[in-house]
Amino acid sequence: MKEESLWYIFINASLINNFVLAYFLGICPFLGVSGKLETATKMGGAVTFVMLISSVCAYGINAFLIAVGAPFLQLISFIVVIASTVQLVEMFVRKMSPALFRALGIFLPLITTNCAILGLALFQTQKGYGMVESLVYALGAGAGFTLALVLIAGLRERLEFAEVPGVVKGTALTLLIAGILSLSFMGFAGLGG
Repeated sequence: MKEESLWYIFINASLINNFVLAYFLGICPFLGVSGKLETATKMGGAVTFVMLISSVCAYGINAFLIAVGAPFLQLISFIVVIASTVQLVEMFVRKMSPALFRALGIFLPLITTNCAILGLALFQTQKGYGMVESLVYALGAGAGFTLALVLIAGLRERLEFAEVPGVVKGTALTLLIAGILSLSFMGFAGLGG
């Protein structure tokens, strides 16, 4: 692996290869929770937290599985860690902010099946990142995920007050906006060198 700076790893995960807008991972909460800016921000925070914890655990699990000669157990181990982490986050949010828990609804438990988090664990091990690089990668991926959620939520809130033709109202307009956001983020691909 060629040596990458921490700043490059962060920018790569958040902008250049944004999990939602470049890899199309995590689309379910991207479309489902992005109706309100406040909810989108808090969901982005929850996903970022789960990504950080999962990244640390994935690094440790990967090192352990390689040491014992059982790398074939990697995928199932990552899934168990992600599901456990989401359960902890769900219990914390339910206790600390019942209003947020109700606002996130089914999308909070769906972080368990969020392919962006599993993708993070698999990508970081595939790239051979160490502990610090894995944390920076997770932080960048979480920041990019939050950025995508906040951008589409802000646009959707603004469009509530706009006159929109009936043919593109609702889901169709949301998907059009998501496509345009994705195209605009493809412009960052030149930063990758």
